[in-house]
Amino acid sequence: MSRRKKLYEGKAKILYEGPEPGTIVQHFKDDATAFNNKKKAVLEGKGVLNNRISEHIMENLNRIGVPTHFIRRLNMREQLVREVEIIPLEVVVRNVAAGSIAQRFGLTEGEPLPRAIVEFYFKDDALNDPLVSEEHIAAFNWASHQDVDDMIALALRVNDFLSGLFTGANIRLVDFKLEFGRIYDQNDMTRIILADEISPDSCRLWDMTSGEKMDKDRFRRDMGNVTEAYAEVARRLGIMKETGNANGDEAN
Repeated sequence: MSRRKKLYEGKAKILYEGPEPGTIVQHFKDDATAFNNKKKAVLEGKGVLNNRISEHIMENLNRIGVPTHFIRRLNMREQLVREVEIIPLEVVVRNVAAGSIAQRFGLTEGEPLPRAIVEFYFKDDALNDPLVSEEHIAAFNWASHQDVDDMIALALRVNDFLSGLFTGANIRLVDFKLEFGRIYDQNDMTRIILADEISPDSCRLWDMTSGEKMDKDRFRRDMGNVTEAYAEVARRLGIMKETGNANGDEAN
């Protein structure tokens, strides 16, 4: 696949034309970015870890009936996924006050929220991904009312699953970002499925005992040991062996 066609390159991933119609190869880069690409670095092994963690989560979501674009892992940095029509929204599920919601409402970081809160953000780096309401989504035709209902229902199911998964690994799921896409079934009927990735790049994960951050906030806040924290998440989830590293030869 040395001459495969590149379809898109983002901040953390490259999408290539897949080997079969309707498929895409999703390649995970080692690039780390924050604050809409204002802060950048290359963290060796990050792409491998995100690929493996996202694979593990997506496989399990497929298994419990949450539809995702994930088909299979191809190698330590790439996975085969279904081609989807991406909805231009980021769906954020929050369980604990952190990040922008703490700033907006003057909440103490770490304070549990009354219930899981689902927020929508318009995907546009030039606009800093603004928070939008369901009224905006309908008015600008980014998604239908049914699409929004489906995304909320799926996001809450993912939250239930991830909360249990990470709690079992002594990790607190603070919040996370999802992206969704449309696929077209027979007779041009559309379905909403989960796309993109779920990894420490897209989740806030804190150690339940110490409160130590195990996610991209380590990069945002110059805390260091970013890939080490990601590797610890993978180890606790049973993805990487104790003695391995992030280069892939240790995978089980």
